[in-house]
Amino acid sequence: MNSRFPLLVIVVALLIAALGVSGCGGMATTGDEDNTGQLAKNSTQGAGDVYVKLAVAYMQRGQYDIALRHAQKSLSVEPDNALAHNVIALIYARLGEEPVAERHFREALELEPRNSYVRNAYGTFLCRQNRYDESEKEFMLALENPLYSSPEIAWTNAAICKRKRGDLLQTDIYLRQALQRNPRFPVALLEMTRLRLGEGKYRRAEGYLKRYMDLVRPTAESLWMGIRIARKLGDEDRVENYAMILENNFPDSQETQRLRESERR
Repeated sequence: MNSRFPLLVIVVALLIAALGVSGCGGMATTGDEDNTGQLAKNSTQGAGDVYVKLAVAYMQRGQYDIALRHAQKSLSVEPDNALAHNVIALIYARLGEEPVAERHFREALELEPRNSYVRNAYGTFLCRQNRYDESEKEFMLALENPLYSSPEIAWTNAAICKRKRGDLLQTDIYLRQALQRNPRFPVALLEMTRLRLGEGKYRRAEGYLKRYMDLVRPTAESLWMGIRIARKLGDEDRVENYAMILENNFPDSQETQRLRESERR
């Protein structure tokens, strides 16, 4: 995960789990990704959901044209399928068609106004457009639902949006809320690492990063954070270890380029 808002891969990965999609390869759940959560785990299954499953499978492959056709087919057999509208919104958002994406988000919410997964996805979409107040409202509406099973995702997204806005105090508050609900949520742990590193609290940053790396395989960004932390703490062995993994596993990444530039100074 780099400094971009880390958001549509977790949305797809968790939707796959919710709908039972399989057979199209694995999806990352951390790293350079989206963390908007399941689209609608609490929705009832309808006639169009088979097409939604197919749409999500093709989204996973990056075949957005085919995914869109299946999602639209879902609406042709079940016009009130909020899942289908949400998938269409996510596809158009990824394709840069924001007005169309927003229309489908709103249609999904008209059909299921208490759907926390759609609210969370819409909040993420709004934050990407720097519509911070509207975004936070959607995250908080998502969190009002007592049946929302993954509130740590909305809290983390709200935190990321606050960081984008420069409100680091509220970022910290929201991340603590996320980790209170799920101490093992990797995205929140990496965001907390980023926050503590920026504050110069290197021991605390190291602690959060260790918890993150105990859960998932390292990404280019997490390794680069680890290198910067280890340098500040004077841990040359760890610097060398992280640097070796970064260069071997992510040779073309921006983080590897930054490492090489830093070594030339």
